[in-house]
Amino acid sequence: MASPETKSSIVLLASLPSLSRPDFLAPAITAATREARHSLRIVLFSRLFDADAISHTRNFGNVQSLLTYVYVQAAQVAQDMDKILLQIDVLLKGLNEKGILPEEIGQDCKVVFRVSGDVIAAALPQCLLEIDHRYVDPGSTETITPPEAEVADESTFPVVALGGTFDHLHPGHKILLTMAAWIASQKVIVGVTDSALLTSKSNAHLLESLESRKANVRSFLELYKPGLEYDIVTINDVYGPTGWDPNIQALVVSRETESGAKMIHDHRRAKDLPGLRTFIIDVISHVDPNITEKDLEIMRNTKMSSTFIRNWIAKREQHPEFSSSKARGQ
Repeated sequence: MASPETKSSIVLLASLPSLSRPDFLAPAITAATREARHSLRIVLFSRLFDADAISHTRNFGNVQSLLTYVYVQAAQVAQDMDKILLQIDVLLKGLNEKGILPEEIGQDCKVVFRVSGDVIAAALPQCLLEIDHRYVDPGSTETITPPEAEVADESTFPVVALGGTFDHLHPGHKILLTMAAWIASQKVIVGVTDSALLTSKSNAHLLESLESRKANVRSFLELYKPGLEYDIVTINDVYGPTGWDPNIQALVVSRETESGAKMIHDHRRAKDLPGLRTFIIDVISHVDPNITEKDLEIMRNTKMSSTFIRNWIAKREQHPEFSSSKARGQ
């Protein structure tokens, strides 16, 4: 039987000097992920994440690449250890925010991982200060200059929309949700697909309930960016609220659902609704200079999909005797 500590949550705290790919974090991410059994929360602090410090739309690609790198590093280690259900959250926090982290972030946390030599210039909750801090030497300090920021007129949009199934919320979902909240100033509308439309999915019997999927979306968004209004709605078609709501200004989609974005734009044009600015999440980029060939190979092999998770669960159910030595304690 696993000891309480092996089932504990782990927190990794680190500060970022820029939006460059944080190679120096790799050893700490690996160590923290190996230790975590239930959840891993990686909190990245930077003055660049303070309100109005930078244009959120112009730096959309840079922040997306940063998030992707960190999530993939952790997800790859978790998958290698067969810890498929490990909950990984990456939070971006400014240094001047009030109540920068909730007290509950330290709940069930036994160890806080840090990078040796890193000084975080932000007020941390007392609960985290009282927990053992374990320091890990940094990895490569070589930085790659982010590509020139895309020109955009707005820094943020009042209302941003996105949609999806959001079954077994995983890093790919969390990148999508984070980037929607990153460019929103007032409200994020999330359309969650009705269960009635998902019966043809692989291992559909293992899909989480609609209520669970909506609750998990809300829980993550409120952890990542409290203060915004989150409207989590059920959708029965590709449009959801984007098919009728004139107050939405921006749409965030994954590369795989880009065709759906075109349908939404055509529909709104036909209905004389205001056009939407579309932002595309391209988790695996073949052109981004922030991503090396080695990174691309890791991303291709990191199965950030709900289908992969359900198939993994189904295999465990069919073969209860199956127990990977990598997953001891899970």
